[in-house]
Amino acid sequence: MTNPSAVLHEINDLRIEDRPVPEPGLGQVQVAVQAVGVCGSDIHYYRHGRINDMIVTAPMVLGHEAAGTITAVGAGVDEGRLGELVALEPGLPCRHCDQCREGRYNLCPDVRFFATPPIDGAFARYVVTDADFAFTAPEGLDAVHASMAEPVSVGVWASLKGAVGPGRRVLVLGAGPIGLICAQVARAYGALSVDVTDLSSDRLAVAAELGLGTLSADSALSHEVDALIECTGSAAALAHAFPSVARAGRVVLVGMGADTVELDLGLLQSREIWVTGTFRYANTYPTALDLIASHRIDLDPILTGKFPLAESERALLAGDEDPHALKSIVLPWA
Repeated sequence: MTNPSAVLHEINDLRIEDRPVPEPGLGQVQVAVQAVGVCGSDIHYYRHGRINDMIVTAPMVLGHEAAGTITAVGAGVDEGRLGELVALEPGLPCRHCDQCREGRYNLCPDVRFFATPPIDGAFARYVVTDADFAFTAPEGLDAVHASMAEPVSVGVWASLKGAVGPGRRVLVLGAGPIGLICAQVARAYGALSVDVTDLSSDRLAVAAELGLGTLSADSALSHEVDALIECTGSAAALAHAFPSVARAGRVVLVGMGADTVELDLGLLQSREIWVTGTFRYANTYPTALDLIASHRIDLDPILTGKFPLAESERALLAGDEDPHALKSIVLPWA
């Protein structure tokens, strides 16, 4: 067996190399990766070589939104899992620290996360991971859709942080892939109304196709919202939308962009608005897979390009070449 992989060496320097095929150890599974979504973080590493203090200092395989088939199991893993289609949760926590014991394993200081320096990711034919974090895909789900359990988990986490539920009114800033997913998850969680804003009319058209309310980013809402989910990373967009947050409302920061933002302290205090950041997710994969398999999340309008592993660089740059591109998928066996 060979294991061709898309390896980032330096900024704008992605190479296809044959890496060793990893063997599963105790409690691990080997997975033949069939589909990997391209995330904004992959693009950011490719273009800048870093995200905040996470710096690429050695060659690293990109990709963390993965699904594939179990091809080997390590000691302690049921051999009956061979052949299962699984979605791979990309973060492996230590499971022993205070954060893990409290159930906040996404905040584990020693988490090992695919495609986060120095951990290799999943733009490869084979990976190994802990069996507990390889989630069996529901019957009828294919690898491409199963791989989207990762971004859908981001949406689930955002709705949980925003206390989204029946009767709640939600505003999502940004109609990119994550914004469109967050909005659909909010609707699936029973939100009374879900509106999406963006500067791009093309992206708002996709939101409308998905049955979501749409607004130009410079428009004002006609009503207050209980949850504002920010998916642009734009300080200006957040400041513009902040006055629409109702009393005791919640602001959930998902997008990464500006290092600092300014908020109206008077509104924050007088309305007792809750503001929270988000860092990945925890205990969301089963819910995410169920939302996808039950078609409560429609991913097809968001999945705009599929590329063989040899064209991983094209997958990363698809948004530069096509203004209509949203989410690219790398197919390691194509």
